[in-house]
Order: sequence, then structure tokens, then C-alpha cells
Amino acid sequence: MDDLSTIRSEALDAVQAAADLGALEAARVAVLGKKGSVTGLMKTLGGLAPEQRKEFGARVNQLKGEIEAALDARKGSLSASALEARLASEKIDVTLPARPAAEGSLHPIGQVMDEVGAIFGEMGFTWADGPDIEDDWHNFTALNIPPDHPARQMQDTFYLPPRADGTPMVLRTHTSPVQARTMLNKDVQKRLADGGSLRIIVPGRTFRIDSDATHTPMFHQVEGLVIDRTTHMGHLKGCLVDFCRAFFEVDDLPLRFRPSYFPFTEPSAEVDIGCSWKDGELKIGAGDSWLEILGSGMVHPNVIANCGLDPAVYQGFAFGMGIDRIAMLKYGIPDLRAFFDADLRWLRHYGFSALEAVK
Repeated sequence: MDDLSTIRSEALDAVQAAADLGALEAARVAVLGKKGSVTGLMKTLGGLAPEQRKEFGARVNQLKGEIEAALDARKGSLSASALEARLASEKIDVTLPARPAAEGSLHPIGQVMDEVGAIFGEMGFTWADGPDIEDDWHNFTALNIPPDHPARQMQDTFYLPPRADGTPMVLRTHTSPVQARTMLNKDVQKRLADGGSLRIIVPGRTFRIDSDATHTPMFHQVEGLVIDRTTHMGHLKGCLVDFCRAFFEVDDLPLRFRPSYFPFTEPSAEVDIGCSWKDGELKIGAGDSWLEILGSGMVHPNVIANCGLDPAVYQGFAFGMGIDRIAMLKYGIPDLRAFFDADLRWLRHYGFSALEAVK
């Protein structure tokens, strides 16, 4: 009986002294847990005589109930105190003005660049870059564009003062010069010689003397290039089908490849996607109409040779599309010129949160 009195006193003192719910749980385990003091008393009942067992068992049960009641009361008190403390620390002053909306957003061009990079990145492509100001050789000659090609005329291209050695300089008319620069890289050539492959995409600014509702003097392109020993037209088709379906988020998007001509590819093909026009509204992925979105083809042997590789050994494919154009198609932007007007109302409407840049 003396043990009961001692356990009762110590247990109730521990319960009242508990400063938080964690300490209260520790006090409960010390008394009522598997190895607790009251649990130990319950285990001794089997060794007592029947009359002693009845009396002692009743007193142990009474003690257990008293301790449980004290635990419940203390838990309620501590829970209320914890809630009051939380409310005090987390309270909101409703008299304060609302937080201002976050200023700034991602431009649709940046958003689409990120989307394109993410899709091709999963296919094993890496991001390549180059200068906006190019020399005549990288921009035209290396890419099999002859001297009498219209792109070399003053009315189509922004020419700059030549370098000191007389080399003509231009604002690049496409991102293709980066393809040439990459193939000319000695490390890339060594990797190809060792049986490796080259896979790059080249997003960036380009410049042409055009200005109307569908053309601007400065615009954006993304080109892709694959070079190895075995890549063929079937790989090009599979790559572009997967990209277009992922970008436009239409699993069964129909694509059509039409024969075309580009100086730097042979054979060449324009790529169309299926669409419909209903009440003047474009819907991508359904209908009996087609919309051209990009050009592609197998890299011309002359381009491969110009870039220091043997066209009898290496082959590959290339493609290019306007980033501004596919952004307009995907996000319903009606006028290309608005991309560069710096109108904050337009940017707030078509901009993207930085935290939601790539889906």
C-alpha cells in the first residue's frame, strides 16, 4: 500500500509539472506504459492470495483511473495553451493593406524557349549558342548558300561594316551559323571520329529586313542538328512528330511532310500540322486543314564538307522553326508585333509566372 501512495504522489506531480505535450506523454509512459510503475503493480497481482488480490487490484485500478483523469485534464490545459500561443504568433492584422501583386513575369518568348529546351533535352539534345553578328562565311558560304542567293542581297540582310581584313559582316539571318561553328569544333570532331554523335538545339535572335503583321526585323528561331554515321530521314520524322505532339499537347496531332528546297539540306521537307478553322478560330489537332510550322531535311553533303567532316562518313538532319510563330499558335497571340511593343498590359496578360515556367 505504501508503494501505491508513493506512485500516486510521484505520478500526479509529474503530470502537473509537464510543460508541454511531449513531457506529458513521457510522464504517461513512465506510469502507464509497458514498463510503467502502475503496469508493474498490475503484473504482481498473480502472485497474491485471492483476498489480497481483490483488495489490492481494486486500489491499483482506482490509482490508474485517477492518473488517467489527471493526464486528460493536463492534456486539455496544455492543448489550449498551445493553441493560444499559435494564434498569438500567427495572427493576421486585417487592417493592413493587401500585399501588392508580384511585378514582372516571363515573356512568352522566354516561356516557349524553356518549353522547347525541356522537350528536346529529354531527347538528348544540348543547348548551343553563338554570336548575333556573323561573318559572311559562317552565315552563308558554310551553309551552301551561293553568292547570288537573295539572302545575300542588301534589301534582305542587315550588313555591317567589314572587319579590318575586309571580311563582310552581317546580323545573322538565321541561327544556322551555330551549326557550322559547332561542327568545326575540334572536340566535336574528335567525338564523332570516336563513334559518338552530335545533337544540339540553337535558340536565339535573328535579323532580316521584314516588317509587317507577320514579320519583324528581329525575331527568334530555334534550330536542331543531329550528326552521326547512321541517322536518316526516318529519325528526323520521328523526332519532329514527338516534339510537335509534346509542344502542342495533342497526343494524336497529325503531321505532314512536304518536299521543299533549302540550300543547306537535301532532301528537304516542310512540316505541316493538322488543324481546323471554325468561325475564324484556329484549332490545332483536328479538322481537314494544314498549317506549315517549320522546315527540315538531311544536312547537305556540301555543308558537312565545309565544316571539316567527310560526307561519305557522316550524315545527319537539321530543322528550324520560328519561336515567335509557335508561341503565337500555342497561346493564341494574334499579332507578332505585340511581342516587342513593351506594352505592360499585354505582358501582364500573356506573361508567365516564373514558378510555372515549364510544365
